[in-house]
Amino acid sequence: MTQKLKQRNEVPVSETWDLRDLFENDAAYEDAIIALVSRSEAFHKQYATAIRDVSSIESVLDALSELTIEIDRVANYSHLQLSVESTDPEKQRLNALFNQNYGKIASQLTFVESELLQLDTNVLQNAMQTSKYDYYLKRLLKRQPHQLHPEAEKVLAEMIAALNVPYDLYEVTKMLDIDFGQFEVNGKLYNMDYTTFEGIYEDDPDTDLRRQSFKHFSDTLRKYQHTTAAVYQAHVQNEKLEANLRGYTSVIDFLLEDQDVSADMYHRQIDIIMSDLAPIMRKYARLLKEVHQLDTMKYEDLKISIDPDYEPKISIQDSEQYIYNALSVLGEDYLKMTKKAYKERWIDFPQNKGKETGAYCASPYASHSYIFISWTGKMNEVFVLAHELGHAGHFNLAQAHQNILHSESSLYFVEAPSTMNEMLMAQYLLEQNSDDPRFKRWVLSSLISRTYYHNMVTHLLEAAFQREVYRCVDNGEHLTADKLNTLKRNVIEAFWGDEVNISSGAELTWMRQPHYYMGLYPYTYSAGLTIGTLMAQRIKEEGQAAVKDWLEVLKAGGSMSPLELTQIAGLDMSTDKPLKDTIQFIGSLVDEIENLTHEL
Repeated sequence: MTQKLKQRNEVPVSETWDLRDLFENDAAYEDAIIALVSRSEAFHKQYATAIRDVSSIESVLDALSELTIEIDRVANYSHLQLSVESTDPEKQRLNALFNQNYGKIASQLTFVESELLQLDTNVLQNAMQTSKYDYYLKRLLKRQPHQLHPEAEKVLAEMIAALNVPYDLYEVTKMLDIDFGQFEVNGKLYNMDYTTFEGIYEDDPDTDLRRQSFKHFSDTLRKYQHTTAAVYQAHVQNEKLEANLRGYTSVIDFLLEDQDVSADMYHRQIDIIMSDLAPIMRKYARLLKEVHQLDTMKYEDLKISIDPDYEPKISIQDSEQYIYNALSVLGEDYLKMTKKAYKERWIDFPQNKGKETGAYCASPYASHSYIFISWTGKMNEVFVLAHELGHAGHFNLAQAHQNILHSESSLYFVEAPSTMNEMLMAQYLLEQNSDDPRFKRWVLSSLISRTYYHNMVTHLLEAAFQREVYRCVDNGEHLTADKLNTLKRNVIEAFWGDEVNISSGAELTWMRQPHYYMGLYPYTYSAGLTIGTLMAQRIKEEGQAAVKDWLEVLKAGGSMSPLELTQIAGLDMSTDKPLKDTIQFIGSLVDEIENLTHEL
């Protein structure tokens, strides 16, 4: 029987993150929340009805920024704790404490935007000329037609906790209620949970183990499909309700407003990948089938390595040098950040019971980044770590140069710095072993099977599914498990065609992704990777001139639109050329992998 995951208190402390830079202990965190309730009430009392001219606009936004920094701090502390110990009742209580009070806090702040938008337009435009919050004001003015009555805005803010209940229920079902138990393969028992399936079994080279684990995982998920569908239906109906209240014609238009992105940019990203990338990935699927001598290429075979016997192993300690060398082109200041991430315990590495799935980087403005990962020791995890450190580098540079209202870029751009770092890692690895065809094939196939498959296939298929969901919602259709399963299967089959046998259970993939509760997030991965791919090529070809441009983009944070950011980087995302160039590059990688395979 395989070993069970350790409890959180059994993992080495040195491999966990240190949250004391946020709060010394839980008691200090609880005190901060109570203080925030009082501070927000005092803020309302002092500034409500006081916004009249350019000077008062600046004063109130300065005070709002100070409050927002503290809100950001407590929000991150509660989430970070819960994500590594989601089954711990005390961590659940601490997170609930924030959720219960956040509505009270937020409702005291909504008057700021309401009063700003009640000012004469000339006053706001004059403020934009001199204010350090110019882009914030510009975006606010753009939303003016959709602003509700001040009391309605206040009520919506007070209801934040209630509106977030669907996501909370999704996480509770996923992390607490679903028990995957054990499954048997060839007389041997294996323990399973989300972490072991997605981190170990899903790409295991043993075909029987991989396929049987997928069947067991899917069969277990299926037992919860109706509850999960009802929860998701509640979430999208909440979004539809707010979209209607604000006068948007569709949920998609409502969600894109916050990203400062046009509908054309959104639809183009999905449509071109579905049409142009699909044939390339089908070719890669055929190659996997040939190399592994599979009778049928099934959906659950798509994540296997092209050369699993060659998959290098790596320790946490050794990963630091790989990261340092790969990212050294970005300069000494950037490298200092990566060193601090290891030395000062910004990273949470262990796999433990109750830890959520996936990887992410949280970057509270008042502190530094925190990186969440479940380290299995596979070499391809240096790509994951480089990815998350890309977020860290972005946010740390942005926060050092921008106020908090300008520190976060649009979701459309946010995955560019992370995926660009993955490309730098690949370039470094290839430079180190350029004469070894087997190692070269491993690096290139890692780019396809991890970087591009994850960001431009997995997340893009989520986006295509999500688009169909919102079309149904806009048409007044009710989302059942059967409906969601059909939508997901249709999207998967459209992409993979006849090359892949879409096994029973593949349609349940919609149950696994929390991104569906985060607005139009999934499609932005492919947008970010498009930017990241072309920027990495610029750096490879032009060196420090391109690096200089890139660092300026990172420092800009959210002080301009995503299109303006990419223009500084020397790219034009207003056309389809960057996306088509990226897809052409992916095609060249698959061709090279095929040639190396035949050579070997």
